[in-house]
Amino acid sequence: MLSEQVTPVERRAVRIELALVFGATLGLSGLRSLLSLLDSLLRPEPLNQQSVAINAPRTALNLLDLAYQLTSVLQLAVWGGLGAYLLWRGGIALREIGLDRRRPGRDVAAGVGLAALIGLPGLAFYLGTRALGLNLTVLPSTLDAAWWRPVVLTLSALANAWAEEVLVVGFLITRLRGIGWSENRSLLASALLRGSYHLYQGFGGFVGNVIMGLVYGRVWQRTNRLWALVVGHAVIDVVAFVGYSVFRGSVSWLP
Repeated sequence: MLSEQVTPVERRAVRIELALVFGATLGLSGLRSLLSLLDSLLRPEPLNQQSVAINAPRTALNLLDLAYQLTSVLQLAVWGGLGAYLLWRGGIALREIGLDRRRPGRDVAAGVGLAALIGLPGLAFYLGTRALGLNLTVLPSTLDAAWWRPVVLTLSALANAWAEEVLVVGFLITRLRGIGWSENRSLLASALLRGSYHLYQGFGGFVGNVIMGLVYGRVWQRTNRLWALVVGHAVIDVVAFVGYSVFRGSVSWLP
């Protein structure tokens, strides 16, 4: 749908849809992250002497905790599915945003390249901002060493990647494009949203994810391959979540 063909009523409907979708998903997460950062700033300890866990136990009972973790995975999977469904219901085929099976090998290769481009500098950026006191100590996982831990952490990484890239890139930028926003303005909105729900990590988490959002969003705008972004994000999170749980205690610079 061309932006010049969109009536005021249709434009208002898209804005309401965006408010409802993100008010129930990652936009609400952004607000909660802001409140979490404010709480951290009001504490007497510096940010880098505080810690926050991404994947944390929900209960002391092993199998019940597994069920809790899987519900979080399911929630993220449904969030991403909601964005894809709304685009499809709006007349946009999923192949138009790069969610098809035409070039799986190239999408995986591009995703691995994106993971290397963002992951390694991102780790250095995190360590630097933490050393400067601008970021909390982020613990990718504090789950107990249960048999299901690597499986759940991998599923969590995949679900995170799916939900974020579909909603924040494919869905949001497509909808903003449809109501007449420029590519640069849409890209900035997408990147700022991505940064907002990482505010709980500190200022470094916000800035680092805004940069990631600018890179990932621009790659999608130029290639129109959303699977590549999902793969790249998933690789970063799998390495962070599973790698941290494996090497914590044996690598000196890991908290």
